[in-house]
Amino acid sequence: MKKPTLPLSIIMILYAIMTAVATWRAINIQAVDLFSLGVVPVLLGLMLRTSWASIAFKAYLAIQTLGLTALAGTAIIAYQISPQDVKIAFNNQEIPVPLVAIAATILLVFQYWVAFSKSTKVYLEHTTVKSRI
Repeated sequence: MKKPTLPLSIIMILYAIMTAVATWRAINIQAVDLFSLGVVPVLLGLMLRTSWASIAFKAYLAIQTLGLTALAGTAIIAYQISPQDVKIAFNNQEIPVPLVAIAATILLVFQYWVAFSKSTKVYLEHTTVKSRI
């Protein structure tokens, strides 16, 4: 398989966007955020089809899962203490918390599906055929 599958291509495009945003953010605030910039080696590994790309991809997914779990736990505790203060706003526009939770879960499940799919494994395998003379 020479080209990545459509789901893997979508992941690579999303990771490229995340890399650009993380780099811009790191330059803007002049601080390195390893949670955001951790996507860079994963993207490079997937693009270059390295032997360690699958491990990096799955490790980064584990980190995302831990981050989402911590954020969800914090939101639940905050909601128990003060429900009116648990809000998500972007450009002074409130976004419903359940919508964000569902979108984040769907995105995470999609990434797990791609990371553990057989087509991704086949894409990342380097099969070299040696000709015998």
